[in-house]
Amino acid sequence: MFKIAKGRISYLAVFGAVVFMTIQVIANLNLPSLTSDIVNNGVATGNISYIWKVGIKMIAFSLLSIVSAICNVFLAARTSQKLGQNLRSDIYRKVMTASTDEYNQIETSSLITRTTNDVVQIQNVAIMMLRMMIMAPIMLIGASFLAYNKDHTLTWIFLISLPLLALFMGVMLKFAMPMFQAMQTKTDRINRIFREGLTGVRVIRAFRQDQFEQDRFEDANVDYTKNAINVNTLLALAFPVMTLIMSGTNVAIIWYGAKLIGNQAMQVGNLIAFMTYAMQILMSFMMLSMVLIFIPRAQASAKRIQQVFDLRSTMKNTTQPEELAADAKHTLAFDHVTYRYRNAEEPALTDIDFSATSGQTVAIIGGTGSGKSTLINLIPRFYDIESGKIKLDGIDISQLPMAELRDAVSLVPQKATLFTGTLRENMKYGKPDATDEEIWHALDIARARDFVEAEPVGLDLHVEQGGGNFSGGQRQRLAIARALVKQASVYVFDDSFSALDFKTDADLRAALRRDEHIQQSITVIVAQRIATVADADLILVLDNGKLVGKGTHNELQKTNAVYQEIINSQIRKGEDK
Repeated sequence: MFKIAKGRISYLAVFGAVVFMTIQVIANLNLPSLTSDIVNNGVATGNISYIWKVGIKMIAFSLLSIVSAICNVFLAARTSQKLGQNLRSDIYRKVMTASTDEYNQIETSSLITRTTNDVVQIQNVAIMMLRMMIMAPIMLIGASFLAYNKDHTLTWIFLISLPLLALFMGVMLKFAMPMFQAMQTKTDRINRIFREGLTGVRVIRAFRQDQFEQDRFEDANVDYTKNAINVNTLLALAFPVMTLIMSGTNVAIIWYGAKLIGNQAMQVGNLIAFMTYAMQILMSFMMLSMVLIFIPRAQASAKRIQQVFDLRSTMKNTTQPEELAADAKHTLAFDHVTYRYRNAEEPALTDIDFSATSGQTVAIIGGTGSGKSTLINLIPRFYDIESGKIKLDGIDISQLPMAELRDAVSLVPQKATLFTGTLRENMKYGKPDATDEEIWHALDIARARDFVEAEPVGLDLHVEQGGGNFSGGQRQRLAIARALVKQASVYVFDDSFSALDFKTDADLRAALRRDEHIQQSITVIVAQRIATVADADLILVLDNGKLVGKGTHNELQKTNAVYQEIINSQIRKGEDK
């Protein structure tokens, strides 16, 4: 836990919290002695002036304790909250900058738990450590020393009560630790099922699996609840047992203290002070024990967070990056590229070889699972290839800074994702300084202008989470427009026309071909429909990760068997091909 806190907390604030807590404990330890003096030297002798004198001291120590406690709580709370803020920021930054291979190692639901629940556990223990963890040992040692000074004959009582407390807390720790560690895993499971239910609610309803999903969530929820009830029952049991031990200690002190007073071997004030110190000793021992109970849970959370930070990228970055030439004629080349997913036995792509230049459109077609999306994910370097080279403008993309490479590529993924905010904010995602004129131009090409203009607020139209206030086709066209706003060297459309009707698809592709900037760039299209790829300058035919054909539509329909099968599956016999 200290490892993840390093560099994320203010050491000056920690030092201040320790100083103020030390002052608070010292002030509290002086109060029982002053009470003893008032009883022994003031009340017993009727010396009112002495009572006022010592009473003023007690008020001063009390005020000092209150001020120190306020300062300690302020610094402890601020430090723990800043730690949580820094941890959440660093986790999010790590996830945002992680390679796809890294990101796939930890489930999304688990990442959510680690960013929220796990961080909260660490925050809670951090404030406990800056409060109770500092207070407990200082008070335990100080109160023990002062209690011994008041009357060492009664200290034997602690030889019974403290071992009993230690034994009980040890048994509690043994049973509580596994339960605390299991809580985080069970939280992951609830988050995963709940997230699947939210994202797949339409599928669940379409297949009438509402009850099945409710039962699945109920099982996870009951499992988590049972574990939480067990661990909290165990913690609830601690307080009555501790109270019993403390009450027994008080009874023993009063019993034997009264005998000592009766034998004139002890003063009444000393007995009162000894009882107060005894409570401080037992309370500090209890606080220390409670911290030790919660530390294992925080430690488990810290390990889970550290796993995120310890993810090591498989991306090999060059020590001597190159730069793309400005206003150069763009080229994209795959030079015998082979790629294999992590821990896969067979390559997902084998010996892919093609090239394209500015103004050309490359279309990729093939059956499901043939590697189309994998191929285009290699262009912005979401994955690193196993062998071969991918070159952009003649430069190996592994030699380019990641930011510069991705600035040169504009991608429309299979799933059209829009973000909460206004339409203008979404359109500026790839080009923050884009003008309204540029946005309207991109919307026009993407055939999205009509339904945006129909809204009274135009570009200020509110976009709900995930673009829920648009149809599937509208979301896809808006995602295409967003990509077109960005001035890129390579435009990649990953099956982005699937939600469009044939006419809109044809109109959109025609508009792309007419656009001046697109004519200076390279367009890569992944599609399932022959009509979408037929007019491409180069068509790549993939089958089981291998390039089984490349050429124009006319060439492939005459010579390539796989391409002919795709045509035959989409066009009825006798129709013009």
